[in-house]
Amino acid sequence: MHTIPAADDVAAEAARARLNQLAKPPGSLGRLEALAVALAASQGKALPTADRPQVIVFAGDHGVARAQGVSPYPPEVTALMVQTFASGRAAVSALARVAGAGVEIVELGVSAPLPLNLAPGVRVVRASIAPGTRDLSVEPAMSPGERDAALGLGREATRRAVEDGVDILALGEMGIGNTTAAAAVAARLLGQPGAALAGPGTGLDAAGVSHKARVIQRGLDRGGPADPLGALADLGGLEIAALVGAILEAAASRVPVLLDGFIVSVAALVAVRLEPNTRAHLIPATRSAEPGHGAVLDALGLAPPLLDWGLRLGEASAATLTLPLCRAACVTLRDMATLEEVLGGR
Repeated sequence: MHTIPAADDVAAEAARARLNQLAKPPGSLGRLEALAVALAASQGKALPTADRPQVIVFAGDHGVARAQGVSPYPPEVTALMVQTFASGRAAVSALARVAGAGVEIVELGVSAPLPLNLAPGVRVVRASIAPGTRDLSVEPAMSPGERDAALGLGREATRRAVEDGVDILALGEMGIGNTTAAAAVAARLLGQPGAALAGPGTGLDAAGVSHKARVIQRGLDRGGPADPLGALADLGGLEIAALVGAILEAAASRVPVLLDGFIVSVAALVAVRLEPNTRAHLIPATRSAEPGHGAVLDALGLAPPLLDWGLRLGEASAATLTLPLCRAACVTLRDMATLEEVLGGR
């Protein structure tokens, strides 16, 4: 494992100083200026870049969805959505085209067949570890070996991006039932009951949310490990573990990560608990409608999310939507004239 660098305070201060020299009132670009400074601190460059964005979506099935009915959608939808991503017709596909970002889908454990028609600019990595996880409410979702394999595949995905020259990542996930797994992991790490973090996910009604909370609580009551990696294997998902690996590798490579929503933020919480310096490389894209998301963001201690638009799709959609904001922050910092240059040109 590579050492994860802390925020580069020198680069951040240089970016802040330049912003204060630009031809505008100090602070008048608001949070766009803070975003530019955060990107500088992560990349270790006074003039950060967001010219080579990449979207990576990790996909896997969940045994708890099949056994306990915690989603209004059947588990087969995971495979159908992977096919939709691959064909370039999902929401994140359209948003990636707007952002000029490539899309990679990493399949870690989808039980249904996946006949794929690839759209231009989309890469699919088939790396099935298992046909999904086991039912977390009655037994560990993953073995330590399965968890570690997923962590490694997440790291490999980030390494591919870094080798391609990517300078910013938008991470997402697909897996029916994964808000249940994410809520269970977060509850274990935060020491909270299942009911505090269970939410509607893809559209559960109040009775469905209550059932979901009871399922999560049964998993918590099994008394599994409370350390980050132990909780991840006991209650998480293959795609969540891959997200943890991808985040850690990105932080080690000084590549900023846009956190998509609740599930990716839970993966980030695991990563930060493992390596606290990871926090310097995380930018929350959105605050989702999932009740547990706010608790996780508070635990991460990050800046407020870039958007608060009621987004709750997941699948890297919110993270991808904010990629142009990151590029705008970088271009503004780099290309605007300074006040001295403006006055000197009179």
